[in-house]
Amino acid sequence: MFRTPRAGHTSHQTSGDSVLTVSQLARQARIVIEEHLGSVMVEGELSNFRRPGSGHWYFTLKDADAQIRCAMFAGRNRLVRIAATDGMQVRVSGTVSLYEPRGDFQLIVDRMETAGEGALRAAFEALKARLGAEGLFDEARKRPLPAHPHHLTVISSPSGAALSDVLHVIERRFPGLKVLLIPTAVQGDAAARQIIGALDRAGKMSTDVVLLTRGGGSLEDLWVFNLEAVARAVAACPHPVVSAIGHQTDFTITDFVADVRAPTPSAAAELITPTREDLGRTLSGLFARLSRHFGQEIRFLRQSLLGLDRRLIDPASQIAQRMVFADELERRLARACRATIGSRRVRLAGGARSLALLDPARLIGTHRRALASVSAGLSRQLRSEIAERRLSLAGNARALAGVSPLATLDRGYAVLTRTTPQTTTISTLTSVHEATPGDRLRALLADGSLDVTVTGRDTTPPLTAPDVEDER
Repeated sequence: MFRTPRAGHTSHQTSGDSVLTVSQLARQARIVIEEHLGSVMVEGELSNFRRPGSGHWYFTLKDADAQIRCAMFAGRNRLVRIAATDGMQVRVSGTVSLYEPRGDFQLIVDRMETAGEGALRAAFEALKARLGAEGLFDEARKRPLPAHPHHLTVISSPSGAALSDVLHVIERRFPGLKVLLIPTAVQGDAAARQIIGALDRAGKMSTDVVLLTRGGGSLEDLWVFNLEAVARAVAACPHPVVSAIGHQTDFTITDFVADVRAPTPSAAAELITPTREDLGRTLSGLFARLSRHFGQEIRFLRQSLLGLDRRLIDPASQIAQRMVFADELERRLARACRATIGSRRVRLAGGARSLALLDPARLIGTHRRALASVSAGLSRQLRSEIAERRLSLAGNARALAGVSPLATLDRGYAVLTRTTPQTTTISTLTSVHEATPGDRLRALLADGSLDVTVTGRDTTPPLTAPDVEDER
């Protein structure tokens, strides 16, 4: 849609003598375009759609005969509910302008939606699929309606035919039902906010059922009941919700989320309210059940009473029986006491005997005698062991004397030793080759030692032992 120039507006003109720069011309052209066209709504096909890193959208809107460049900035395109792609038929609203640096005629877009009813259908199916995937349509989460409601809350337009139909059916079927109306708009910009507020208010009330209803209309008329916020408010209501929107062929998102969907407002009222005949049948059934229950209870009590009557005995006879029983208990108690005393006496005597066996004086004497016997045996064994060790020691001494070098020294032999000054080690000489003239040695004899000096050495072998014995 384009607006005609305002009356009396004079266009910008230049005289033949004035010369404009390109920037001045572009600026004046932009001003003229914006003042004469302003905000417009345009429908066309998307093409050349671009989404750069800045988040802005740049695209071309065209039809069979013309095209125009468009820009939609990030702050506005975040509100678009459709997935914009090339080839999509859309309806946009915005401001016509001119991009001065290039002199391009363009449209600055503020809003975008799919053109025609197809856009609403696409949005309906998209929201339906998303909420269904979340489980908001599952039968498991839906609540049954009460069989005999006492309080009904209706959310609808007070002037609509839907409310009249509902009240007429209730008056005919169940006039005792208390009905509270929360008036709301059912289409238009304020409808969603009012319906959500009414559902929140109904949720805080003491009511049995909530009825959300309106009459028929076009898809656009019923669109408020296809909004996500309204659907979530219905799902969040703590009371069972009946949705009766439009005619039987009309389906909204609210119908899928509600606990019960009614094809019409009148049908909703019939679903909620029982008839007088239904109440009569229910009361008759309850009366029959109560009669059966109390009949069984009376028969049981009568039988119990008869049993008690048969067991009832004369108090004097019962007291006599109790006295006999008490005497019998006394005799049994006396026998039990005597038996217990006798048993305890036997146990006491046995304990005394055991205690006598454990007398400390007797135990000490026994242990002393055992200790004396052990001590005597130990003394005998020790003396025998000492004698054997003495005999063994004497034998060992004789054997040691037989091999002792001291016996050899007693026969006139000597042992020559030498002390090394550096290590103070004493070594025994066994050969004449181990000494040289001038060496100082020590000769060990049987009764002492002599310090000797070597003056010479003779390597002639000594006489053999038999020769020495012959000389002796």
